[in-house]
Amino acid sequence: MSSLLRLRYLILSTTVGGSYVVHKKYKEFPDISWMKEYIPEQNIDILTKHLSDLLNSVSLSNSTNLQDRIRQLHERFTDYLLITASSRLLFAGPSFALDDYKQKPSNLFTLAKAYQNTSTTNDEREKLSKAAQYQAHGNQEKVQQEMMTIQIKYQREIDRLEKELQSLKKQLLLKQDRNTSGKKQRKIKRSLIDMYSEVLDELNEYDTNYNVQDHLPRVIVIGDQSSGKTSVLEMITQARIFPRGAGEMMTRSPVKVTLSEGPYHIAVFKDNAKEYDLTKEADLAALRKEIELRMRASVKEGQTISNEVISLSVKGPGLQRMVLVDLPGIISTETLGMASDTKNSITRLANSYMSNPNAIILCIQDGSVDAERSNVTELVSKMDPYGKRTIFVLTKVDLAEANLHDTDRIKKILDGKLFPMKALGYFAVVTGKGSADDPIESIQKYEEEFFRKSKLFRDGVFKATQTTTRNLSFAVSDCFWKMVKESVEQQSDTFKATRFNLETEWKNSFPKTREQDRDELFEKARGEILDEVVTLSQIPSRQWEENLSKHLWSTMSDFIFNDVFSTAAQAGSIGAFNTTVDVKLQQWTEKELPRQCIHIGHLVLLDEFQGLIERDQKSRSYDPITNDLKMQVVQACRSRHVWDAKALDSLRVIQTQALQDRNVPDKQQWESATKFMENSLRKELEREEAELISNTNQNSWKKYIGLQRSTIEEKYRQQCAKELDRVLMSRKQLDQTMKHNLTLRSTLDQDELTTVKKNLQSQKIDVSNDFINDTWQRVYKIYFLKQNLTTCMDCRRFFYYYQKGFSDQGLDCHEVVFFWRLKRMIEITSNAIRQQISNIETRRLEREVKEILDDFSGDEKLKANLLKGKRVDLAEELKRVRQVQEKLEEFIGALNTEK
Repeated sequence: MSSLLRLRYLILSTTVGGSYVVHKKYKEFPDISWMKEYIPEQNIDILTKHLSDLLNSVSLSNSTNLQDRIRQLHERFTDYLLITASSRLLFAGPSFALDDYKQKPSNLFTLAKAYQNTSTTNDEREKLSKAAQYQAHGNQEKVQQEMMTIQIKYQREIDRLEKELQSLKKQLLLKQDRNTSGKKQRKIKRSLIDMYSEVLDELNEYDTNYNVQDHLPRVIVIGDQSSGKTSVLEMITQARIFPRGAGEMMTRSPVKVTLSEGPYHIAVFKDNAKEYDLTKEADLAALRKEIELRMRASVKEGQTISNEVISLSVKGPGLQRMVLVDLPGIISTETLGMASDTKNSITRLANSYMSNPNAIILCIQDGSVDAERSNVTELVSKMDPYGKRTIFVLTKVDLAEANLHDTDRIKKILDGKLFPMKALGYFAVVTGKGSADDPIESIQKYEEEFFRKSKLFRDGVFKATQTTTRNLSFAVSDCFWKMVKESVEQQSDTFKATRFNLETEWKNSFPKTREQDRDELFEKARGEILDEVVTLSQIPSRQWEENLSKHLWSTMSDFIFNDVFSTAAQAGSIGAFNTTVDVKLQQWTEKELPRQCIHIGHLVLLDEFQGLIERDQKSRSYDPITNDLKMQVVQACRSRHVWDAKALDSLRVIQTQALQDRNVPDKQQWESATKFMENSLRKELEREEAELISNTNQNSWKKYIGLQRSTIEEKYRQQCAKELDRVLMSRKQLDQTMKHNLTLRSTLDQDELTTVKKNLQSQKIDVSNDFINDTWQRVYKIYFLKQNLTTCMDCRRFFYYYQKGFSDQGLDCHEVVFFWRLKRMIEITSNAIRQQISNIETRRLEREVKEILDDFSGDEKLKANLLKGKRVDLAEELKRVRQVQEKLEEFIGALNTEK
């Protein structure tokens, strides 16, 4: 034994690299002479063989099974002690003697000898029998106590060895990390449990009608609320990582915890690289807070619990490799503040996880309350009636022992004879001392001390293999990996068949289309959209300016005709006309014009962007499945893009200068101004005549074919327009005879209004004054536009007289100058906005488009709404199936390698 343990230190020291500390430990080899008092010499060889097997497993390349080997050694030694002691008690009977423990013969032999050599009465015989039984019972208790002392002493030795091994393994892992840190080309090896957890994450996201996502093992932790479920999990994870509340429901959604061994005790969320150091209380508090926030965020409004899974990985020295899923506690009554269906929702959630035929159910029962108050055992027994995958855990047994008078009740629970449910194994644990702030190490010592001194343990109610969370972790891990090995191959075959069916469906449905899932289609659309943004910078300057000029005049024409030109035309002289125009234009420039022009530039830029995308839709290679996404990006740009505000001041300056200049420089500019004026007047005239006709003759084509008759209002408006034409003719005659300018007056006199109304009444048409004034505005504007159109035609060749500064022909042509000022302002503004677009706005738009696309790429729900259809759904399912199958095959390969 001594030589084997020395050999152990030599091998371990060689593994780490011959460190000085390990050699020193070898020289200071621990005293194990105490074992020889309890182990017969002939049985030393058995333990020697087990230790030899353990040592052979220690190597640099494979150190993952060290804990399992140590635990097997522990179990074999414990079984040996139990078998040896039990056989002695069984066969020795009342003459039991502890020869192997070098005890002196007891008085029981003297009594037996006297009984054989002398005859006694029945009473004496009965007394002797009772004395012998009492003596035997006392010896039996003494042996049991010594067995407990031996087992605890042995357990401490095992714990010490495991701590040393964990320290050495930590050094080994750190050494491997240092060796691979500088070798980027070398792929970091993932642990088996991490690979399995990734498979479960993929299955959790995979949604299909086959319902195969629940057929791989997980350890489902289920229990009544406040039954100690969270405490059991924390004892297994060796850290207080879960939110706590005094009687309040804290677990509001499933929490998947992947346990694995590592050099440091840390926790990491699946979707966040931040590491929480579980040895620091500040990090533990932050982790609990983050879990609580994620739970509350996952719960929809009006609900109490959520089905959304929170994935968490916990690594640390000595942790058993497994995947645990913590579920909300089963409740009996819904309290105030809970949704009305909370109880049923929790039950449905628990049943959905337990219905997985390969799920391991860790059923938690509070040992300090009456068994009849349990809700969880009935649920579990319905889902697993034969107990083939259930492990029963009785918590708070320290309170149960203190409060329970009938110890036989606990024995029945642990023997599986009290509840209707059945289980693979039954465990009793102590997970706290009464304070939620007690450290895990303190609770472990308290648990060990309790079972060492427990009366129920001495009475045989608690068996050594049924106690402590440590043994529970070993048992759950063993069961977990056993079921994983049994089910993973079948799961992989299922996905192979599913993949084949989906690929066949794709070939039949879309034989000429390359398979692209939603992410690939999104990336394809991203590239096409960014290409169109680049195309904006390639649009010729002339095209930009023509487009901008057209939109600028279209926007400002109503204001120019109605508020400026028409008002100034009513002035009595040319000077008054120019003064009115200058004042109106100056006020307009200072307050509204620059901002309107910037808004127009924004619209033109985005209209061009949308036009490029719509033009691309007409090409033969265009994929219509991305159309909704592209249009959504355009709309997002319209609401997000903001023009650089610095352009306002510079634009205001150049517009003011352009509008103040009344000197037309050459004949070409003059002819250009008359052409601009003529086109503007004709378009405005056409629009006004069309609106008047539409008001007086709506749906004329229907009337023409006899489907609709003119309404009374239309007849009234037609007659009113005729009467107003007579008013204009009367004004014109007065202007010619009296040399006044009454025709251009935009309002009706009271006399004129009265005359028109009487003439209409004589025709039996009774209309209001507002009706007459509204019709007058349109009739007058049409007359005004026609008159200025005539003036424009007359002034076309008047540049020579304008340049000389006299008007022998009776024309001044100040209207042409007015339109030249407007045209020049529009041209300068268009040029300035075009430069702003080319130099600044297109680049800003490109950045904004990239930001929008980045936002869209992270919104899976939005992408699903914008990229949809059978083709996308089928490609998405194929992608998921391939991902799951690949990870399953990768895991199976690693699992077979570890075997």
